[in-house]
This record gives sequence, structure tokens and C-alpha cells, in this order.
Amino acid sequence: MGVFASSIAHGCLVTLGYADKLCHGIPADSFSRMPFKDMNSAAFNIGHLSIYPARMAALIGHEGTISNPEGWEDLFKAGAPCVDAGTYPMKDALIAHYRASHQKVAELLTELDDAVLAGPNPAEGALKERFPVLGQAVLFLCNNHQMMHLGQVSAWRRAMGLGSAM
Repeated sequence: MGVFASSIAHGCLVTLGYADKLCHGIPADSFSRMPFKDMNSAAFNIGHLSIYPARMAALIGHEGTISNPEGWEDLFKAGAPCVDAGTYPMKDALIAHYRASHQKVAELLTELDDAVLAGPNPAEGALKERFPVLGQAVLFLCNNHQMMHLGQVSAWRRAMGLGSAM
């Protein structure tokens, strides 16, 4: 187990705790509501984040270890429009997949040697251009990317009148 890999995994698990706090108390029938035009709902943000662990697993050599439910890639991919209630899976299903997939990628990371993360990023396109080293990409996806979208959930909570989760 590498120190860098286990540090990324630890940060990922801490972030899961924050996500739990943010999602706690949100009524299931409100989870996909959009209080303002172009404001991503909690459902979209959690769904979006939930599709990335499968990609991370593949990047670190564990392709197929984590899979996404059918249709979720298109529904939640980067650039997909956020739509109002009725389109997304139910709150419990979204949170369950988000949690399980991130816990699994954290587990895979704790078994990974840092030398793998020090190697080149095998992804193609923008992810490789922005993060040429694999560890940079995994760190971003496990931590920074999550916190960016969880910040949107925090703002969404306030817009929905739910207040702070902290």
C-alpha cells in the first residue's frame, strides 16, 4: 500500500461523510427539484459523481470492478443537462450507488502501490491533458471533483430552504 494512494482513499472516504450530511434530511420527492433555472439538483450532482468511480477503477487497472447502472452514463455525464423532477432514479438508489462505488474505489486505492499513480495517465482527451500523471487524475476525481459538486449540493440545499448541513 502506498502512502499517496492511501491518502487519496482516506480523503475520498472523508468526503463521503460530508455527502452523507448534505443528503440527510432532503425529502426524496425534492431530491431532483431545480429551484432555479440552470441550478443542478442534488440528484444530478450525486448521480454525476456516482459514475466516476467506474472510470477511476479502469484507470488504475481494475476495469469492470465497478459498474454503473444502465443509462446512468448518458444521464449524468459531464455536459448533460440537469432536468427537473421525474427523470432521475430515486434518492435512495442514487445515494446507494454513489456510496458503494466510492467506497470500492477507495478500497482499490488502499491496495495500490504509489508507483502506479506516479505513471502516465492512460485516459484520453481532456482528462489526460489536464492531468498527465495518473495520480493527479485520481486525486482530482476522488476529492476535488467531489467537493466541487458537493458545494453545489450545499448551495442547492439553501436555495431549497433546507439550510446548512453543518
